[in-house]
Amino acid sequence: MRDKVKLVSEEGTGYYYTTDKNKKNTPGKMRMKKYDPVLRKHVWFKEDKIK
Repeated sequence: MRDKVKLVSEEGTGYYYTTDKNKKNTPGKMRMKKYDPVLRKHVWFKEDKIK
């Protein structure tokens, strides 16, 4: 039921978080605001596949 996903920074820094999500509750792509230590500020992160 829960799948592992990678949240990649939309600013293009290459920084990412790994997390899991419940596909039943969130069937679409995840997008959330998190801290990017490369830029040292909060930016949007979008869901990507773990390869």
